Amino acid sequence: MTTAIRRADRRISPVFLALVAVLAVSGWAVWKGTLGTHTGVAVFAFVTSGWVVSLCLHEYAHARTALHSGDISVEARGYLTLNPLKYTHALLSIILPLIFLIVNGIGLPGGAVYIERARIRSRWQDSLVSAAGPLTNAVFAVICTAPFWLLGLTGVPTAFRFALAFLALLQVTATILNFLPVPGLDGYGVIEPWLSPALRRKIEPYAVIGLLAVFALLWLPEINQAFFGLVDTILRGLGVSRLDTYFGQELFRFWQ
Repeated sequence: MTTAIRRADRRISPVFLALVAVLAVSGWAVWKGTLGTHTGVAVFAFVTSGWVVSLCLHEYAHARTALHSGDISVEARGYLTLNPLKYTHALLSIILPLIFLIVNGIGLPGGAVYIERARIRSRWQDSLVSAAGPLTNAVFAVICTAPFWLLGLTGVPTAFRFALAFLALLQVTATILNFLPVPGLDGYGVIEPWLSPALRRKIEPYAVIGLLAVFALLWLPEINQAFFGLVDTILRGLGVSRLDTYFGQELFRFWQ
C-alpha cells in the first residue's frame, strides 16, 4: 500500500501532460504555418504553454532537490507530479506570471512549493534547493536558443525562430529576477541559510513585498533599461538578436 501511494505521489499529472501536448501541437502549427494569417495565435499558444511548462519544471526542481536533501513531505503534497494545481499559491506560481507575460513580456518568477526547511540536512543543500528553480530556467533558455548558438537555423521557419527567441527571453528574465538576493525570491533563499537567526528574523517580514518592490523598480526607466540591457547581452551571447525577440513578442501579441 505504501509503495502504491508513493508511486501515485510521483506519477506525472495529466494536467502537465496536457500542457506538454498543447506545447507540441502549437509548436508544430507555428513550424508548419498551418494557421496562415493567424500564425500569431499559434505563437501565443506555443509561448504561453512553454512558459507554464517551464514554471512547472522550476517548481519540480525545488521539490525534487528538497526530497533528496531530507524533506520527504514534498512527495505527499504532490509536488513531484508536476501538477501546477498542487502549488501552495497558484496565484503566485501560475496566474501572476501569465499576467506579466501577456501585459509586460517579462518572465515573472513565481513560486510556491512549501519546503520544510528544518528537514534539510545541511546549509549547502538548503541553498541548492533554492537555486534549483532558477537554474532550471537557465537550462530551459539554453535549450530554446540551441538552434541559434549551434548555427542550426537553416530550414527553421521564421515564425518558429521568433517564437523560440521570445520564449528564451522569458527564461533569461526569470533566471535573473529569481537570483536577485531579495526576500521572497530564490536568490535570497540561496544566501538565507548562511545568515544569523537574528538577521533572518529581521528580514522575514519583508518577504511578502520583495517581489512587488522589484517590479516597482523595473518601472523606473533607468533600471528597466539596465535590466533589459543585461538580458539582451546574455541573449546575444547565445546567438539571439534583439530583432528576433522583438518580432517574437510582436507575433505573441497577435491581438494588437
